[in-house]
Amino acid sequence: MFEQNFRLILASKSPRRRELLSKAGFEFEIKTKDTPEDYPEDLPAEKVAEFLAKKKADAVQEWLTPDAIILTADSVVILDNQMYEKPQDRDDAVRILRALSGNVHQVITGVCLTSVNEQRLFSGVSKVHFETLNDTEIEYYIDAYQPYDKAGSYAIQEWVGLCKISKIEGTYANIMGLPVDLVYRHLEAMNQQMA
Repeated sequence: MFEQNFRLILASKSPRRRELLSKAGFEFEIKTKDTPEDYPEDLPAEKVAEFLAKKKADAVQEWLTPDAIILTADSVVILDNQMYEKPQDRDDAVRILRALSGNVHQVITGVCLTSVNEQRLFSGVSKVHFETLNDTEIEYYIDAYQPYDKAGSYAIQEWVGLCKISKIEGTYANIMGLPVDLVYRHLEAMNQQMA
């Protein structure tokens, strides 16, 4: 771990992102601001996560100081060019998990790192191989884990990830909510510039 020459502000309510940054050895503070997660209808699905990460960063520019870097992020789940966002309710969660069942989908996490001098925008991309889920398994998972705040209606660190994901291509951390390997690389470069 490099010696951190900046204040890192995580602008996210996600407990998963908080956990990942902490386990990666970063010192950071958490500040949040509600930002509408809307995007242009004609925006390609694979561009939405970066668009929203930048939108969240642009909404908190007033938090920037010369010694600060703000981290914002957003994750999307894509299957056959269709995006599966956070479920609206239990029926929607069932619909989403039925669609993902037995298929391979992409998880894209867009990240925006913003300092006074620069803004870096990048994405982690992972492929997730779901085994077939029957309705009893889907209903068990939804009722036991309440995945209503998760894109794609699941979290890889919970029952679905442990019992029904047979293979991943890309990083586990990216699927969990933050491509920590890429974040580390970019923060290390920005840290050298701020030394």
